[in-house]
Amino acid sequence: MHLLPTPEEIVRVLNDTGALRHGHFELPNGKHTNQFLQLPLALRYYQHNRTFGVALSRLLRANPEISSQVSELSVVAPASGGLPVAFGVSEALRCRQAYWAENEGGRLRFRQYMEDHQGEKVVLVDDTLRTGRKLRELKTLLESQGARILAVAVVIYQPYGSEVAFDHIPLYSLARLEAELFSDAASCRQCLAGKQVEKVRV
Repeated sequence: MHLLPTPEEIVRVLNDTGALRHGHFELPNGKHTNQFLQLPLALRYYQHNRTFGVALSRLLRANPEISSQVSELSVVAPASGGLPVAFGVSEALRCRQAYWAENEGGRLRFRQYMEDHQGEKVVLVDDTLRTGRKLRELKTLLESQGARILAVAVVIYQPYGSEVAFDHIPLYSLARLEAELFSDAASCRQCLAGKQVEKVRV
């Protein structure tokens, strides 16, 4: 791969590791799609995890505001699933710290004694971005405690429906996937064509 892998090279890794599957799938919420992505299947391999982390760090370093403050940065993930990527980015950037939020009663919270974020400079990191709900919630939580979000970085951007944005904050990704998404079997193109569906869990 190059110093910065191309989107095609990233997708090839996903296909080779079985992280990206093509077919006819029913998601746990009842929606149907032609692609099913489980990035942890690629992240279990050290070399791929390192490639993703280093590549994202290079995109972030290209931002002068971020590169000038690397030693002060915190890399924060919205859940433990994004931790491999967050730690990979943190190591490649050599930033100050990396941590994550936890779901408690349906809301994101930080561990006890981690409530002081006043003036903290943060890059939000996750493995996959679809609706952006968790990252937005994390952004709101950190900003409410005085942190400043400098960027959002994800390995894969796979929007479900409309484009995802975070106000004026830049969004970085290594590859974008376009998947068909149908609200139910009645509207699914593959169901109408009689193709067998596979139920999957996330």
